[in-house]
Amino acid sequence: MPREITAFSNPLVKETRALRDKKHRRETGLFMAEGLRILAEAHEAGHVPVTLFFGTGTRHPLLDALVAETEAAGGEAIETNADILHKLSGKDNPQTVLGVYRAFDLSLAGIDRAAAPLWIVAQALRDPGNLGTILRTGDAVGAGGVILVDDCVDPFSVEAVRATMGALFTQRLAHARWSEFLTWLRAGPGQLIGTSLQAGLDYQDPAYAPPAFILVGNEAQGLPADYEAECDLLVKMPMLGKADSLNAAVATAVMAYEVINQWRRKA
Repeated sequence: MPREITAFSNPLVKETRALRDKKHRRETGLFMAEGLRILAEAHEAGHVPVTLFFGTGTRHPLLDALVAETEAAGGEAIETNADILHKLSGKDNPQTVLGVYRAFDLSLAGIDRAAAPLWIVAQALRDPGNLGTILRTGDAVGAGGVILVDDCVDPFSVEAVRATMGALFTQRLAHARWSEFLTWLRAGPGQLIGTSLQAGLDYQDPAYAPPAFILVGNEAQGLPADYEAECDLLVKMPMLGKADSLNAAVATAVMAYEVINQWRRKA
């Protein structure tokens, strides 16, 4: 049975609000997700909230199911007001549903490369919006997930989770240093595909082979030269206007669809 909280001083409210801070997320192993749509994706992927907050008067069949499953799993459902939800989310117009989840295992050991023909690898990605878009792209093309390399944006930040629109729960995630990733990659099958303005090969010319790993670099610097040198294929997308490069998330989407469209044409 949900309980009601209306006081800002409530310890659970304070603990949940603190999850907006990266240090607290790491210490607790928890993160926040907002909105019924995102929580619906989490629900379909089998993720149950540790704590579920919902606004007074909010009614929806999915919310009823979330409340029941949260409580059945030993979690807690909290009915609260818009002011508390605003305090938790930091948004002027907060969502009426907010869930607290356990962070996922981000080890490479949790990645089964045979589970999908396509994977995305993001090196030193810093923008939560780009990470969100890349995860959504991965979901759209049927990729297995995203491997974060080196110092990347925290995928469990409020901004990143919001930007994924639920794809955080449908895609596998891992994080590793470059050397660790390379050792893991070379231990099994896998074609590493990088994009570079210095490449001479057009991105539509090669025959891509599964499992394919699309490597995208930092938004400002792109891929370091020694990382490019490790790629099995280094390709270039034509830039026909005055811009000299694409946004990292856009470039990832273009490459991902080129790869899967080759496979679709052969199917």
